[in-house]
Amino acid sequence: MAKKLFKRLMPDPYKIRNHKSLQFLGTLLHDPNLFHLNRSSVSRAFFVGIFVCFLPLPGQMAIAAFGALWLRANLPISAALVWVSNPVTMPPMFYACYQLGLWVLGAPSRPFEFELSLDWIIAELGALVPPLLVGSLMSAAFFGCLSFLVVNQLWRWHVARSWQRRIALRLEKLKQLK
Repeated sequence: MAKKLFKRLMPDPYKIRNHKSLQFLGTLLHDPNLFHLNRSSVSRAFFVGIFVCFLPLPGQMAIAAFGALWLRANLPISAALVWVSNPVTMPPMFYACYQLGLWVLGAPSRPFEFELSLDWIIAELGALVPPLLVGSLMSAAFFGCLSFLVVNQLWRWHVARSWQRRIALRLEKLKQLK
């Protein structure tokens, strides 16, 4: 099961709580849900991680970590999931978000001509940022909620299937005893 794999890969909570650079958080890291692998903390971690990976901001891991603290989600999973948006996947993700933002705002698509200069960046930033932010926030909300629901339902399905297997094994043992 994936739970055993996650447990093996997750860092030691004691080391994280006592890390020198995280001492400013005080007792926030002592919440047990931040490191437990249960349905609610993992599904919230997927929401946080996937939501943050769609935001075109630097420091996504830190943002996801604070989101996990705020929502009491699994901290390592939240921080790791932001790597869905990595240097390979970022261009297509953010281009799709930009196109979604253009469609939602009803703005016309503009031809893209790149020039490496500060004047070009300042001139184009005003036209690029609003559609990108709108599309990114909509995608973040949609895919974050979708991942929350999918993980939640998969977890329930797996638990129900495990219980059915246990019952079937017990019935089989009872039949063998008779």
